[in-house]
Amino acid sequence: MSDTKKNRSTVDIYGQQYTIVGSESTSHIRLIASMVDDKMREIGSANPSLDTSKLAVLTAVNAVNDYIKMKDRVESLEAEIKRLKD
Repeated sequence: MSDTKKNRSTVDIYGQQYTIVGSESTSHIRLIASMVDDKMREIGSANPSLDTSKLAVLTAVNAVNDYIKMKDRVESLEAEIKRLKD
């Protein structure tokens, strides 16, 4: 068994309550939930006819897109740092 302490937080995302269990701090879990809620509300206000399932998928697509862009940027910066050191 893992010795990692698990934190349990109940959060509200787009009007639904979820219990999230993870090794991150409770404040971190709440921050992530708040950001997901904000993004869902942003997308939902621009597309009011979307049902919650489609809204959730679009929110996930947006999050993964942002993640890939950031990952690519980090890799680019790491390559630049390596180039400058060599």
